[in-house]
Amino acid sequence: MLKFLEVTLRFQEAAPETQKICDEVKPDVEKETGKKYGVYSARWYRSQVVSGMNFLIKVHVGKSHYLHLIVYRNLSGEVKFKRVKEAEEPLEPF
Repeated sequence: MLKFLEVTLRFQEAAPETQKICDEVKPDVEKETGKKYGVYSARWYRSQVVSGMNFLIKVHVGKSHYLHLIVYRNLSGEVKFKRVKEAEEPLEPF
């Protein structure tokens, strides 16, 4: 199971790189949730350095709806989708 450190990680406003990561895993997210997203915009994220990088990303998917994604990027730059949950609450590890 993927765990973030038991420390408070500050969130940052999503940048174009964050959106690119989200776009790469969008097909996996849609498959996991069983939904298609017309609106799919990274808003905030937290990251954790491991042997690569873990990302916890808050994605706006329309109206007042959001997804929280956990994504891993290895040292070679390959991005792997790990987990998703529908969430309106603050960006916290799950």
